[in-house]
Amino acid sequence: MKIFLDIISNRILIISLIGWASAQIIKTVIDLLINKKVSFERLVGSGGMPSSHSSTVCSLATATGLTCGFSSCEFAISAILAIIVMYDARGVRRETGTQAVILNQIMSFLNSEHPEQLKFTQANLKELIGHTPLQVLVGAILGIVVGCICCNLM
Repeated sequence: MKIFLDIISNRILIISLIGWASAQIIKTVIDLLINKKVSFERLVGSGGMPSSHSSTVCSLATATGLTCGFSSCEFAISAILAIIVMYDARGVRRETGTQAVILNQIMSFLNSEHPEQLKFTQANLKELIGHTPLQVLVGAILGIVVGCICCNLM
């Protein structure tokens, strides 16, 4: 029971989760405004504006720096983690999404041309996976703001 209480009272962990939740809620509202319908998948899904990956790791790094000091080992670890996660969200994950778009188009074309010969067992691939540089930047700014505000309030 003490472990559970330690986890839920970990200020840096809670702030990081608030950073993630903030991005997911904003992402859902933006999707609602654009598509005029609620998509609950946006509350937990990846991809889109702002990057919840960036928001989470930047709120983590900010809260760690403000709590442990910006010269601490903990801040160095969280800052390097943030850089890697944001690079990956913008780079590798975005490329995966771009490839999924092309593969879905190929599968659709082949199924329409030869439906009797081809039966793909895989449903369409998820296309909204990674982030544009702007989505990563906005997520990072959101995470830093969340980290600063929450550290001052908690």
